[in-house]
Amino acid sequence: MASVMLVDDDPDILELMHAQLSNEGFQTIKAGHGKEAIRLLRKHKADLVVLDVMMPVMDGWDLCKYLKEEFPNIPVLMVTAKREINQKIKAFGLGTDDYMVKPFEPYELVLRVRVLLKRYRIEASMQLQLEDFVLDRHTFEIIKDERRLALPLKEFELLFKLAGSPGKIFTRNELIHLIWGPQFLGDERTVDVHIKRLRERLAEMEAPFAIATKRGLGYRLEMVDKC
Repeated sequence: MASVMLVDDDPDILELMHAQLSNEGFQTIKAGHGKEAIRLLRKHKADLVVLDVMMPVMDGWDLCKYLKEEFPNIPVLMVTAKREINQKIKAFGLGTDDYMVKPFEPYELVLRVRVLLKRYRIEASMQLQLEDFVLDRHTFEIIKDERRLALPLKEFELLFKLAGSPGKIFTRNELIHLIWGPQFLGDERTVDVHIKRLRERLAEMEAPFAIATKRGLGYRLEMVDKC
C-alpha cells in the first residue's frame, strides 16, 4: 500500500485529500507546513508528497526544493490556487513532477497520484520498453530486435529519464539536477549537447520516439507518428 504525505495549512483541504485517497486504498501522512513535513519524513516512509504552495513557516517552494535535494526519489505534486504560467514554470524549475490548480475534483487527485507513482516505479526498474525498443539500465544500451547500441552513461540516464515520462516537459535546470546532481558546476549547454547527440543516435536507430524542444520550457520525449 502506497503512502502519500499531504502538506497544506488548510485543515479542510487536508481532510478532503485524506478522505479521497484513503477511500482508494492509500495511507496518508498529514502536515500543516513544510517544517512539519520534513520532520515527519524523517520518521515515516512516504512514496509521494502532495504539497500546497502558500503555507506559513515554510512554503511549498522551499519545501519542493528541499525534497528534490534530500529525497530525489520521492515524486512531488504541487497543489495551488495560482494559475499563472510563470508559477507553473517556477514549480517545474524547482523539480515538481506535476502541478494541479485548486479547486479540483477529488478524484483527479487520485488519478494524478497513481500516474506519478507508476512513472517512478518505471524509473526504478532496470528496463523500459517503448514499442519495439528497450532501454536496458544494466548495460546502458538501446535494444531493437538483435541490434544493440551502447550509450555513454549520462546520455543513457538522460534518455531513460525522458522516456520514463513520455510527454512530460523537463527544464534544463531540472535535468542538470537529476542527471548530473546539485553540485554540478557546468551550465545548461551541457544538456543541449547531450540532447543533440541523443537525437543523432535515435535517428540512426530509427526510433519510434523523438526528443522535442519546447521553447522557453525545456525538453520532452514524444512518440513519432508513423502514418
